[in-house]
Parts: sequence; C-alpha cells; structure tokens
Amino acid sequence: MSKSNVVEPASGNQSNHPGSFIARPSALRFDPKRVYSALVLLPLLYVLTWHLPPVAFFVFIAVIVLVAQWEFLGLFFEKHHLPHHALVSLPGTLLLLLAMQWPAVLDFSLTLSIILVSLLCYQVIFAPSESRHLAMVVILFGILYVGTTFGHFLWLRSQHNGALLVFFVLLVTWAGDAAAYYVGKTWGSRPLAPRLSPNKTVEGFVGALIVAPLVAWLSHLWFLQAVTPADCLILGMLFTVLGLLGDLSESALKRYAGVKDSGSLIPGHGGMLDRMDSLLLNAPVFYYYMTFVQ
Repeated sequence: MSKSNVVEPASGNQSNHPGSFIARPSALRFDPKRVYSALVLLPLLYVLTWHLPPVAFFVFIAVIVLVAQWEFLGLFFEKHHLPHHALVSLPGTLLLLLAMQWPAVLDFSLTLSIILVSLLCYQVIFAPSESRHLAMVVILFGILYVGTTFGHFLWLRSQHNGALLVFFVLLVTWAGDAAAYYVGKTWGSRPLAPRLSPNKTVEGFVGALIVAPLVAWLSHLWFLQAVTPADCLILGMLFTVLGLLGDLSESALKRYAGVKDSGSLIPGHGGMLDRMDSLLLNAPVFYYYMTFVQ
C-alpha cells in the first residue's frame, strides 16, 4: 500500500485555516480546457443516451467505470502491484455491471457471492503478505464505490424515458458543478472545506444551490415533465449537497495518496474519477427518488 506519499495539510498557511479567506480575482476567468471537454462530452452523451441502443450505453458506462476503477486502485497501490489487484477488481466490477444491466440473466446476489469468493482466493494467492487484509478491503470498497453507484445509470436508462432521466441527472449535476466553480473563482472568499479541498468556497456552494434547481426546472419545461417543479427544487438541492459529498470524499482519497488528480485523461478535469465523483451519489439518489417518491 502506498502510504509513504500521504499529504498532510500545510501548516502556517493562512488559506488552509477554517476561518481564513481566499483571495479571488474580481473578473470571471473561463478555463478553455473545461469548455473543450464539455463540447466533446455532452454531444457524445446525448447520442449514446438517446439515439443508440442500450447495449452501446452499457459499453460506454462499463469503459468509464473500469477506467475510474483503475485510477482508484492507483490511489492506494504502487504501479508495479496494480495488475495483480486489477485481476480481481476489474472483472468483479464488470460482472457487477452485467448483473445490473441484465438481471434476468445474471442474478445480482449471485454476482456479489462470486466477487466475495474471488476476493478470498485473491487474499490467499495474490495479495502481498504484509497488507493482504487491507488490500482486500480496498478492492471491495472500490467495486462498490465506483461500480455499484455509477451502475445505477444502467437502471435509470432501463426505465420509461430512461434516456431523458440520464440526461437530466447529468445536466443538473454538471450545471451545479460549473456554477460552483465559476462563482467560487469570481466571488469566493470563504473556504468550505479547507483541509480536503482548499479551492472550494461557501459562495460557490451557494451558487450551485441556486443554479442546480433552476436548471432542473428548465429541464422540466424543456423535456422532462414527469419531474414536477417541487421535485426540481428538491432534486437540485440534493444533487448539489450529495455531489459535494462525492467530490470531497474523492478529495480525501487523493489527499491520502498525495496527488492532485486521479489521472490526466480529460483536459481541464483530471482523471475519469475526477469527472464522475459528483455523479457517484446522484445517480442512485435520483433512481430511488423516481422509483419510490414518485
């Protein structure tokens, strides 16, 4: 386990103190890399969710999850150990996604049992003797943390108007993220979570709380009448709070590993796990909200 690169919060730096203020430029500054990534990702996601069959969407989700899973393992294990850990982690994650996509073919509880037995075999045969128990826990957590949560997009896609449901959660979550980023860059002065993510501000969070419900309501008017205006307010606030929780939880993992980003795959965003961290909780919450509340 790569514990030697743990990053401790900087001492003596005023910006890391909970009561300190963050100096911000007064003018709004756009990051062109973020804009270019959005111009590529949004049309691609629209085509995948609306125009292509479910199997294409499954392949897309599986690729995203497996890449993010590899990045997750890289936060805990040295590079030369990654193939051994991925031998159980990646097939286990893919098996879980297959069970979520085709439950009539592959039972979900049976899949979990197969993953558990595989992990026990891994513990005995492959895991390093000095950290085999901890390694097994990390791999199991990664399968659940990345695979199960993001796999809820497969369940959303299988619902009536599933493509619109997927597009709704992506649009509202990313609109809130963008609002938090640009409001924080422009007017942010009060750090929200200085120990985990010093650049996040209270002002950015408030901006997201305003923009996310507004975009949800516009989505209701535009393409998803099944979500009522009251739902838009509730979901917009839920997506903002839980998206922040997902973001901060990944920041805690990166701080443990001593890295700024989980990877460098997406310009302006870092790795795949960096891009999907705010969606990890929002996808399950939206699925169960639409299933039980409505």
